[in-house]
Amino acid sequence: MSLLLEPSPTVIKDEKLYREMGLTDEEFAMIEKILGRLPNYTETGIFSVMWSEHCSYKNSKPVLKKFPTEGKHVLQGPGEGAGIVDIGDGLAVAFKIESHNHPSAIEPYQGAATGVGGIIRDVFSMGARPIALLNSLRFGELMSPRVKYLFENVVAGIAGYGNCVGIPTVGGEVQFDPAYEGNPLVNAMCVGIIRHEDIQRGVATGVGNTVMYVGAKTGRDGIHGATFASEELTEQSEAKRPAVQVGDPFMEKLLLEACLEVVKSDALVGIQDMGAAGLTSSSAEMASKGGFGIEMNLDLVPQREAGMTPYEMMLSESQERMLLVVKQGCEQEIYDLFAKYGLEAKAIGKVTDDKMLRLYFRGEVVAEIPVDALAKDAPVYHKPAKEPAYYREFQAMEPYVPVVTDYAKTLLALLAQPTIASKEWVYDQYDYMVRTNTVVAPGSDAAVVRIRGTNKALAMTTDCNSRYLYLDPETGGKIAVAEAARNVVCSGAKPLALTDCLNFGSPEKPEIFWQLEKAVDGMSAACRALETPVIGGNVSLYNETNGEAIYPTPVVGMVGLIEDIRHITTQSFKRAGDLIYVIGEAQPEFGGSELQKWLEGRIFGPAPAIDLTVEAKRQKQLLTAIQAGVIASAHDIAEGGFAVALAECLMGADGLGAKVTIAGDVTSELFSETQSRFIVSVKKEHRETFEQLVEAKQIGEVTDDNTLLIESVNGEAVIKLSVAEMRSVWKGAIPCLLKSKD
Repeated sequence: MSLLLEPSPTVIKDEKLYREMGLTDEEFAMIEKILGRLPNYTETGIFSVMWSEHCSYKNSKPVLKKFPTEGKHVLQGPGEGAGIVDIGDGLAVAFKIESHNHPSAIEPYQGAATGVGGIIRDVFSMGARPIALLNSLRFGELMSPRVKYLFENVVAGIAGYGNCVGIPTVGGEVQFDPAYEGNPLVNAMCVGIIRHEDIQRGVATGVGNTVMYVGAKTGRDGIHGATFASEELTEQSEAKRPAVQVGDPFMEKLLLEACLEVVKSDALVGIQDMGAAGLTSSSAEMASKGGFGIEMNLDLVPQREAGMTPYEMMLSESQERMLLVVKQGCEQEIYDLFAKYGLEAKAIGKVTDDKMLRLYFRGEVVAEIPVDALAKDAPVYHKPAKEPAYYREFQAMEPYVPVVTDYAKTLLALLAQPTIASKEWVYDQYDYMVRTNTVVAPGSDAAVVRIRGTNKALAMTTDCNSRYLYLDPETGGKIAVAEAARNVVCSGAKPLALTDCLNFGSPEKPEIFWQLEKAVDGMSAACRALETPVIGGNVSLYNETNGEAIYPTPVVGMVGLIEDIRHITTQSFKRAGDLIYVIGEAQPEFGGSELQKWLEGRIFGPAPAIDLTVEAKRQKQLLTAIQAGVIASAHDIAEGGFAVALAECLMGADGLGAKVTIAGDVTSELFSETQSRFIVSVKKEHRETFEQLVEAKQIGEVTDDNTLLIESVNGEAVIKLSVAEMRSVWKGAIPCLLKSKD
């Protein structure tokens, strides 16, 4: 057998070539040692994508090991398409979040759309039926034409794909900050339901079993997409537009239904999505996990473009494709099943016993690589970490004391901040009611989707305040997990587990790697305190533009279980006469706050503190009270502080108002972003039971006058605003900015 070298035996010695593919001199030397010879062009490309950060986690693996990944309900932790958690009665929930940041910066519509498609495939490759989509988005300020273009087209891409494939987009978050001006973040999450007996894994086992390609044909889109995602964005990135894939949601829908049928067949051995690095990652990872090898004939790969080379076929990231391993002799059953959905299934190879990835093309061997070298034995680096000078400076600062004179004006200004303002413009483009299982639509603390055939429901959310993480990554990491759990609890659910998307700058910079380490330390501590293990996720590094990194943004996607749909709770006040309580006391903490950003145009100083013991206690008390049926509404106090949270409780409460009394420093009481706090409303007849279950302070009542009145203890009006005025400002902010001339 000879190795066909492409385009010539000597070209790969050109160091510029392998460096352009993302490999270092040391890594190329390692490859030469592994193979015992120089790699050819195709092999170099295969190693480059599999050893990219996006596929191998070579810089982040040592940090990820800190996460708690096990729990009594965890059925599948990190390492597969999605994590899975038991929810009783033979059912489980599968979910995962992933990034599509760089593609979305270059081609926002298709970048966002294919991010949605990829995460859906991760979930149904496990055998789970997707029931909900969420997202977490970050953009620069809504001032420049480019940011508006990115924002509008990312939202359109998410809507276009999710709506067509027929899975409701039920929740998420959007934040705006100059830190994301050049490098937006587009993180997509999918949640699915599965029966225990249907759980699948991406493994290739059984010598002689057939390797089968199903779904869309392979084109030249997305080639080197994994490598593209593992480098910073520059002015030259626009030239890499071909690295952005193009999605077909109608093909995805057919593929989804066919795969959910095939997972019930005894003929299926393993199944995996062709995601980042396409045919390369799916084949190498399945073989490595199974302890076997894979041999494929690339002449048999369905192609939609003429003259494709082995390099192009293996590195293409064309969408809507899956790789299956099927028991030998059962191929016809699979052909027939996929044909029923108008899809082609094609046998392209077989499982071998030599733990090699061997590729044939036109009768020649064009690649021969040990699968473990590509997957589980990929290089791992322990990068140096260094505390940034800015962090030491912020920690040494005296607490920031804002000067506010007009509290009503300040509240209206905060309600108009794009990060706080209504995201109705966004979610109105999403079909969040398709399949008719959505009980709580976008706009509350967490989305809620009922589980058909049961009395249960799932609450789900995505959260991360990256400003806190910039100021103090460890504290901010704790807060990201805690806030996600707060939102789930406020919806009446017990938090089960989380998936995360760790969006950071370049790990080559010690200060950035320090941010990553500290953030994971904080997140891990919160996961242990709140009993929410990490069951999977994604790392997205190199989020930089011309050397400027984004804020550290480890987005948390969390799912919780509502045991009885009667426990479903929302943030809106329900009826006049209900008592309003606040859980937790405000402290003068404004570092990273919306108020600081609005007044100063920047953030600085220490982040708000968090006590995880207090957090866990308050969440448990609140959930107990909700399950006891004594809570009418619940809402966590987050960006903007108490006054913003109180206003939000009125936005969906037609005709209702609120009258509350505050004591202490007015600015802190209204706008501090002290953690572990909630606003709840309770029927008067439940007052005694509630106060026995929850440590809280009664501060006022829900009224029927469509007015928010906040008074001081001496009866002086601090804020008096009509709900209609607040709602107009809150709802109109984003549409107004999008229409404004720059």
